[in-house]
Amino acid sequence: MGGWLNRKIKLGKTELYAARFGIGAAYGAPADALEAAFEEGCNYFYWGALRNAQMATAIRNIVNKGKQDDLIVVIQDFRRSRVGVERSLMRGLKKLGMDYADVLLLGWHKNPPNPRVLDAVEKLKGKQAFRYLGISGHKRALFPELAKDHRYDLFQIRYNAANQGAEEDIFPHLPQDRPGIVSFTSTKKMSIVQSKRIPPDERRPTAGDCYRFVLTNPAVDVVITAPSKAAQLEQNLAEVKKGPLSEDQLQWMCRIGDYVYGSILFFWPFQQLFRPKR
Repeated sequence: MGGWLNRKIKLGKTELYAARFGIGAAYGAPADALEAAFEEGCNYFYWGALRNAQMATAIRNIVNKGKQDDLIVVIQDFRRSRVGVERSLMRGLKKLGMDYADVLLLGWHKNPPNPRVLDAVEKLKGKQAFRYLGISGHKRALFPELAKDHRYDLFQIRYNAANQGAEEDIFPHLPQDRPGIVSFTSTKKMSIVQSKRIPPDERRPTAGDCYRFVLTNPAVDVVITAPSKAAQLEQNLAEVKKGPLSEDQLQWMCRIGDYVYGSILFFWPFQQLFRPKR
């Protein structure tokens, strides 16, 4: 099933249409691999926490081919001052050779941004430096509150098999006309794949299983992968093409997530000790 790559969905209340498998720049997959993934359907490019030169090259090449309208470019910024946000965004656009970003993502907020920063952001939007405003963070309780503010068009949140709290704390509390939902840390920095907590009689998930777990939830629009090598990206694409997890596979991934998080403390081979999940 290639639907997660080939069929674009509307990102919440925006007018952006994205494949459900997006790519982050953090670990530096080569530009030609990113361009190949774009040709396969991946059109959500998150130039985020690390503005890696390889993704910048890939974006410039795609834009120079006249395909900017098919690409969604997200520029993240961590500045907490009016001047800092403007300088950071404009510097990023210059490096990409673009006049505007599709999304300006305000990074890693525990509380609502300073009103003065939001005023500066609104002015940048008025100058057409970006089209939609997003915000990311780990504090789940923040997002239902931010959803009441019409200025936010996209939320980037943590959601994976070991951190499922968004299912109770975020997803049910969003309005029907909600912001787009993008999930990151789907592998929990690979701990869901590599954790020593997973007992030896359980099949270990792949990174692709982690992405498929997230995408099987209809509340999530896009999941981000951030490979460091072309082979990793190719493998992840092949895994995602398998489509949604079955009910049995979902239960298995939830069980794996419980081990990794510590909801089940497993002392092999003697006992299992259960404790409430966060």
